[in-house]
Amino acid sequence: MSPLSASRKPIKTLSTLVAVVPRLVSIETTPQAPRAHDPAPRGCAGLRRFSPSFSTQSSKYPEYEMPSVTWGVVQGRKEKLVSRVIICDYLKGIGVIPDELESLELPSTVEVMRERVEFLQKLGLTVDDINEYPLMLGCSVRKNVIPVLGYLEKIGIQRSRLGEFVKNYPQVLQASVVVELAPVVKFLRGLDVERQDIGYVLQKYPELLGFKLEGTMSTSVAYLVSIGVCPRDIGPMVTQYPYFLGMRVGTVIKPLVDYLVSLGLPKKIVARMLEKRAYILGYDLEETVKPNIDCLISFGIRRESLASVVAQYPQILGLPLKAKLSSQQYFFTLKLKIEPEGFAEVVEKMPQIVSLNQNVIMKPVEFLLGRGIPSEDVAKMIVKCPQLVALRVELMKNSYYFFKSDMGRPLKELVQFPEYFTYGLESRIKPRYQRLQSKGIRSSLNWFLNCSDHRFEERMEAQYIERDFDGPSFCIGGKLELPGGQIVSDEEAESDDEVLYRRTVSL
Repeated sequence: MSPLSASRKPIKTLSTLVAVVPRLVSIETTPQAPRAHDPAPRGCAGLRRFSPSFSTQSSKYPEYEMPSVTWGVVQGRKEKLVSRVIICDYLKGIGVIPDELESLELPSTVEVMRERVEFLQKLGLTVDDINEYPLMLGCSVRKNVIPVLGYLEKIGIQRSRLGEFVKNYPQVLQASVVVELAPVVKFLRGLDVERQDIGYVLQKYPELLGFKLEGTMSTSVAYLVSIGVCPRDIGPMVTQYPYFLGMRVGTVIKPLVDYLVSLGLPKKIVARMLEKRAYILGYDLEETVKPNIDCLISFGIRRESLASVVAQYPQILGLPLKAKLSSQQYFFTLKLKIEPEGFAEVVEKMPQIVSLNQNVIMKPVEFLLGRGIPSEDVAKMIVKCPQLVALRVELMKNSYYFFKSDMGRPLKELVQFPEYFTYGLESRIKPRYQRLQSKGIRSSLNWFLNCSDHRFEERMEAQYIERDFDGPSFCIGGKLELPGGQIVSDEEAESDDEVLYRRTVSL
């Protein structure tokens, strides 16, 4: 074969292809009824069947993994312009504003666009929702929407909530399951978020699916662990308040932590607070936290008591505090005859009082008044033991009747030791009083109730009755000071931080 003949053969083949292309184009653009013996094209099979289901099982729903053929129509420049005008007219006719779609490649025919709009409407989206993010109309139903929805359902988002999810975060329709969505879910599982909680977390904060793994999420977790948050508690924190994964350490998290430490809270206590109440990280430092601390000071709370108040009731940092304190202080002055100084002392001992319903407060007060205790003494009892106003009246009745009938003691002992009502009748008061009776010991309520079981046994074995004394006191940020001026070592002080938190904070 000569070189000349060899070079002619490709030319002949190329000319043949050129002749065939127009025929293919005419076939593609001219709709024809399928013949009975011809199978349906793989890419077009079940074009309308996907709307009831978003499962990713390829055997049952092959269209999930089949590419759309709607982009295969060959159009010239003029035909594309005509199609764009027709599609824009259709969108305007249904109320969609197509201005943002100018730079977006649209499908070849208006039928495909209608298919996309109807699919989104079946999900529960309205025209207004589409106008909020019209770029979702550039997503192919087969290539983008169905794989994404199938994956979201797979990780735990209920099908009935998929429409709401897309409303809240429509950008998810443009995401790649393999490249963007799956790595975020894997990252959350690596933080010990339970598999069954993944859908719940993403519904609360769907924007997580758009974050970079090596960015804000990683740095916020690393900083929290560095201040003492247990790594195993990060998962429950994310489940409770996933928004902290999107907070910047330098501008949001660290300034808040530093401010709490400046109040006298040890970092270990701050870490324990965040483990149980991660939503504290959402309180705005300048607009909420600092004004609330200033408000506490203005109502008479001592600066050295601020850390204790926050440790006992961390939610106080985010409340509309001025209004609540004003209302409660007026109520205490008017109804309970407690002066502002006494009210400040009550808040220091039990800061939850700022959120306690006034009707709840009055029930124990009315019970005490009904037992013949003067209102002045009731006020003293509340200032000394604010927990009284949060007790159930039924339990107070049982303890009071035992005090009067079995113990036969005067009311002034209750005024001197109102903490009596806070102890369990069956678990502590009765058994210890019976031990005293068997020993023939007569003592104050404080002496036999305000001590541990071990200390009580020591007192029962002693040959004399020691005088009453106050229990240990703790100044936040300092060492534990025992009666008699003894101060514990640094190692003991560290452990006392934990004891303080367990005693003062109900988790």
